[in-house]
Amino acid sequence: MKELIPLIKSPIQNIEEALFLEKGISVDILREDLNHLTIQGNKLRKLHYNLLNAQKKGNKTILTFGGAFSNHIAAVAAAGKEYGFKTIGLIRGEESLPLNSTLEKCVEDGMELHYIDRTTYRIKHTQDFKDYLRNRFGVFYLIPEGGTNYYAINGCMEIIEDYKEYNFICCPIGTGGTVAGITIANNQNSTILGFSALKGGEFLTKDISDHIQSVTNDQELTKDLMTSFELNTDFHFGGYAKFTEDLLIFVRNFYTKHGIKWDTIYNGKMAYGVYELIKSGFFPKNSSILLVHTGGIQGVKGIEERNNIKIYED
Repeated sequence: MKELIPLIKSPIQNIEEALFLEKGISVDILREDLNHLTIQGNKLRKLHYNLLNAQKKGNKTILTFGGAFSNHIAAVAAAGKEYGFKTIGLIRGEESLPLNSTLEKCVEDGMELHYIDRTTYRIKHTQDFKDYLRNRFGVFYLIPEGGTNYYAINGCMEIIEDYKEYNFICCPIGTGGTVAGITIANNQNSTILGFSALKGGEFLTKDISDHIQSVTNDQELTKDLMTSFELNTDFHFGGYAKFTEDLLIFVRNFYTKHGIKWDTIYNGKMAYGVYELIKSGFFPKNSSILLVHTGGIQGVKGIEERNNIKIYED
């Protein structure tokens, strides 16, 4: 089994816009999308210490859950190929052939796919179902849907360990694990703005607080750290994996101008939201803003396939 190497520091890219000059602010992007060729962005951070823990325990099989276009499923499959783990992906819903681009790549990377109906999928966290899985698949290391657990949050803490001088740090939110790690590591130096990719994501504040407390094991410290966090639920564009023409125009124009691709599930929504907040005067003059690009570009193909569109021409 291949030894895991320490994660590299991701580059910072400054973005210049007439709007930013007008408002007297600076905007940088932390290019976590460049931290690995195949296990990209925050998924690499979430998996790193889980994989180290699996190796330490002698586990040779990783089992996890996700949807048919999941960034997490794709990352686990790629990590299995990279580091010599057998991987099992339990996919929500019925099998559909031919496989979409995400699952096709997972199979190419050696992942064994199994499908779970949506009713059963909702009880995947129960002990009875975990016992059933162990009876069926034997010994494995379990990583939850989306990858968020204690080890994942510790990995995400390293995203900004060298970048605490910003007034605002912005991050998209799915399960909340990434922004929880960022909030802990930042230690109230910045305001952390989390942008929900989900419609009705108000529950995420409690989830993020719970994630933080799982690491700090300190209720008062968690409460203090949460004072630096703000949740924005205004830019979900209709819900998870949904989008509008305005969002498509934004990500396409941004790529043309700055050479950076955003996915439309997470990061594009965050970036769009930041621009709208800048226009509205939300950020005080002389503010420095860091956008954490968490990767997820493999998901672009899935959006294109499901909606019969082309987001980027190349």
